[in-house]
Order: sequence, then C-alpha cells, then structure tokens
Amino acid sequence: MRAAFSSPACILLLAAVAQPAAAASREEQILKLAPSARIEQRCNAKAMGTINREHKDLRPDELVAYAFADTKIRDGLIEAPGAAVRSGGKWYHLSYTCQTTNNGTAVESFDYVLGTVVPRPQWAEHYLVP
Repeated sequence: MRAAFSSPACILLLAAVAQPAAAASREEQILKLAPSARIEQRCNAKAMGTINREHKDLRPDELVAYAFADTKIRDGLIEAPGAAVRSGGKWYHLSYTCQTTNNGTAVESFDYVLGTVVPRPQWAEHYLVP
C-alpha cells in the first residue's frame, strides 16, 4: 500500500509544519548579520510590508535603501531619505525612518513617505534593476 502523502490534507499539514521551520531559519540568518545590516533588512521588510498593506494597488518586491541618498544608522535608528521601492515593474521614490531595538531584532516604530515613479533612464545610475 502506498503512503498518502499527496492528499490535500497531508500537503496542508506538511506546509504548516515546514512554515515555522522556514521562519526560524530566516530568523537565524538575520541574527548572523552585522547589526547595521540587520537593522536595514528589518526596516526594508517593514517598509515593503507596510506599503503592501496600505497601498492596495502596489505589491513591492524589491527595495534599495541607499538608491538616491546614503542611509544613516545609529542606536537602532535608520534614516533612508533616498530609498526606492519596486512594484509592478516600476520603481518609486521612498523615504523612511525606522526605529528598531538596538540590536535590530524588532521594529519599534516606522514612518514613511511614498513618492513618485522613478523615470527608467535613472534606474542604472541608482542601482535599480528592471
């Protein structure tokens, strides 16, 4: 008799079991980053998630925090006045401020301003890929 691992219920069960393991693995990988990289990764993810929730017409899939201006990181705070976020094959100007715990493991506050579309001729100059 063959094991029924392809049944819909079994697939859902396996996915449910694998999901916490994948989340734990992502968490372990983030903790291996240097604190400044960890802070930037946490805040970039927060920016993309917030934009996704608050702008129903956008589905962010990439973010460059330093596209138009250097980021500033100190004491768990990142200021990214010249960021850019990609959605639907277009890049948009973005500015955000994000406060994390000092070690960058959790976001405590987040504010942003989503700007206009970045013209395609500017993409290469600002590290923005199609």
